[in-house]
Amino acid sequence: MDLRLPAWRALLRRPRRLLPAAAAVVVLVGTGTWTAVAATDDTPAVHQSDRVMAVDGVRLDTSFFTTAGTGRRPAVLLAHGFGGSKNDMRAEAEDLARDGYAVLTWSARGFGRSTGKIGLNDPKGEVADVSRLIDWLAEQPQVQLDKPGDPRVGMAGGSYGGAISLLAAGHDDRVDAIAPSITYWNLADALFPDGVFKKLWAGIFFNTGGGCARFQPELCAMYDRVAEAGKPDAAAVRLLEERSPSAVASRIKVPTLFFQGQTDSLFTLSQSDAAAKAVKANGAPVDVDWIAGGHDGGDLETGRVEARVTSWFDRYLKGDKATDTGPAFRITRTGGVDSTNGTAQLRGATADSYPGLTGDRRNIALKGGTQRVQNPAGASPPGVSALPGLGGGGLAQLSSLGVGVSLDFPGQYARFDSAPVTDNTQITGTPTATVHLTSTSDEAVLFGKVYDVGPDGTQQVLPSQLVAPVRVTGAKAGKDVTITLPAIDHEVQKGHRLRLVLASTDLGYASPTAPATYTVSLKSPLSVPTAPQVDTAAAPLPAWVWWLPLAGALAALALLLTGRRRTATQPPAPELAEVPLQITDLSKRYARSADRYAVRELSFRVEQGQVLGLLGPNGAGKTTTLRMLMGLIRPDGGEIRVFGHAIRPGAPVLSRVGAFVEGAGFLPHLSGRENLELYWQATGRPPEDAHLEEALEIAGLGDALARAVRTYSQGMRQRLAIAQAMLGLPDLLILDEPTNGLDPPQIREMREVMIRYAAAGRTVIVSSHLLAEVEQSCTHLVVMDRGRLIQAGPVAEIVGSGDTLLVGTGTPVEEPVVEKVAALPGVATVTRTDDGLLVRMEPGGSAPQLVAELVRLDVQVASVGPHRRLEDAFLTLIGGSA
Repeated sequence: MDLRLPAWRALLRRPRRLLPAAAAVVVLVGTGTWTAVAATDDTPAVHQSDRVMAVDGVRLDTSFFTTAGTGRRPAVLLAHGFGGSKNDMRAEAEDLARDGYAVLTWSARGFGRSTGKIGLNDPKGEVADVSRLIDWLAEQPQVQLDKPGDPRVGMAGGSYGGAISLLAAGHDDRVDAIAPSITYWNLADALFPDGVFKKLWAGIFFNTGGGCARFQPELCAMYDRVAEAGKPDAAAVRLLEERSPSAVASRIKVPTLFFQGQTDSLFTLSQSDAAAKAVKANGAPVDVDWIAGGHDGGDLETGRVEARVTSWFDRYLKGDKATDTGPAFRITRTGGVDSTNGTAQLRGATADSYPGLTGDRRNIALKGGTQRVQNPAGASPPGVSALPGLGGGGLAQLSSLGVGVSLDFPGQYARFDSAPVTDNTQITGTPTATVHLTSTSDEAVLFGKVYDVGPDGTQQVLPSQLVAPVRVTGAKAGKDVTITLPAIDHEVQKGHRLRLVLASTDLGYASPTAPATYTVSLKSPLSVPTAPQVDTAAAPLPAWVWWLPLAGALAALALLLTGRRRTATQPPAPELAEVPLQITDLSKRYARSADRYAVRELSFRVEQGQVLGLLGPNGAGKTTTLRMLMGLIRPDGGEIRVFGHAIRPGAPVLSRVGAFVEGAGFLPHLSGRENLELYWQATGRPPEDAHLEEALEIAGLGDALARAVRTYSQGMRQRLAIAQAMLGLPDLLILDEPTNGLDPPQIREMREVMIRYAAAGRTVIVSSHLLAEVEQSCTHLVVMDRGRLIQAGPVAEIVGSGDTLLVGTGTPVEEPVVEKVAALPGVATVTRTDDGLLVRMEPGGSAPQLVAELVRLDVQVASVGPHRRLEDAFLTLIGGSA
């Protein structure tokens, strides 16, 4: 396997004590080169000057970026990630230079064209080099000085470069602000968590560095020693701790913006948690931002991260107090679909303060008796969680899309399950649980993980593919062990279970090679942190939208593995070219079931200009129907045609379909218009195809478009999200719960948005639980129950259906009497309402006959008439099964 895949390497590459003046002299080796970076008409040209500097016998390859002008400006040092070089930082350096900074990049010792041995940010090596670079910046006429020899300087970088930013701030008082990303606080804790050797990631480090011989001799000897023993010794821990920012924790006192990755089995969220608390304790401003990606893949949100770093430096280096640096705490939650390209959308959740990893806990009871777990000889075969080094194809990204990809071998793990949760539960932080462990050996190693298990029990997802290793000594005598599980941000949906698994092996870690038997029993419930103060912009995403990126990934994987050619697509039906949607005999069976259907023989048609409400109780098949409509899953029978074209995964006609997913990820500091323009630009489609003004007019946001999105109410955010879905004016617009969480005035505004959109001849399909709102906004309805079509047609026709009578009664009708009424001749169904009874008559049944029978049963009939509410019609049509 090539451990230097471009996607993986890019992840690693992003990344105070003033030394005596005599030591700060920098010698230029050779002649510097100067380059003018091309500029557009409205951006200044960036000047790049390349130099090789001699520092304590080591040659450092550097680049200095500035724009024209004689004024002094703050400086920024940009550090690259492990295995990279200064070239990785060029684009960001040019952007910062255009924003008014003097930017210096360099290749760290042992990387790029720089010489020297890799010291893993040795204070006497790489950290001392930074102080020499700051000395050089202090001599440049473009750089602003706080005092002679002390430039105004900030630092940023990812992974290896993030750590050097923290270390430099602790060793050199001249560093004024930092923005480290996806990095470590304590490298010993990162590579030896709880005394367990993280062997795969450690091996990748030394391989990517060019082999053991490229490192300082003491680091090479340490790695060989730990890899052979399978666990760290005290000297190894001490060596890595000395090169960690935690060693200078009390001296880091500058404004710090932390970005940490959620899909990251190398440097987990606990690393930034410890760092943020330490720097905050020193009295410095601290913000924390959990991004979607990390060393295991996912979206690194490069544009948003760099924009926020610039704002951070604008405030703390330029002194612009009016600059909005963003919330004190932000989480990116992945979910939703960009209907134009099938990529996952991101949405932010924020809080006014960093909640940490342990607050607002909720106890969840687990079941499972005493269990035996085998640690096999040689710790083989090992369980599988994360697979480091796969970059954007990592398992963590699949788990964020709802795919279970972990592997636990029978007999090698204990399992404890909760009951189905009764409401959606957002876990934000580190779950904990206490177990009693007894081992046939004195030392035991377990790997704790919490799975999200679907309602049918077959699909289990390990959030971000993270596990928590724990080494237990004195286990032969028996011991209570509290396991702190990995920090995650994950929503467990209603009806799902939580499963605590304690495994004896994991591919990424070294386990004891001697066979042993562990006996495990529960001592406490599972305690999960919920962080309710973290506010998400909109309600949770509907489950079906998680499947779009997954469908593309699985389809690509299937083609790659099988090499089979795609089946020929069905030709379009010319007679349906102007019909937005026609579904014919659509069926979908439940997995592994020959006779149980999610959708069965469903047929209906939607015309242009209609606003169609899709209604049905839970389990009616609405979600499955939408997933088939979006091309996310294939039906077992029947077909779906959109404008005459058969729907299949990736069908080109899907470009004419737009979908509103709740919680679109907007940048809060940008205006509504800027957010939409940025979104459309990211699709790569021509600007004129966006029809931005038409979408904005339909959304009806008015002057609010010029305001920052952070000032928007939830209703305004919802309308902006609708406008985003309407960009390109898709001919068929699907809205799933668009009024969720809105107050009555906002619901009325959303109703008007849908009506205006359809008024131009386009079509809207809306799924909603607000029946009164559907009655006012929709022109047509499709009612489903148990996978079948119950009724379809105009709203007025369904609501005014004459076969249903509303019987008003003077007193509530008892259930035994209701059963008697249901058994009367000519009566199909009976449902109790607040007003009396809702009775659906069979053909041939009549109101006079019904009244006579009710009087005979001593029911006090106050009134009888046809019902006129959609709610009543809905309950009648589904027989009260909602």
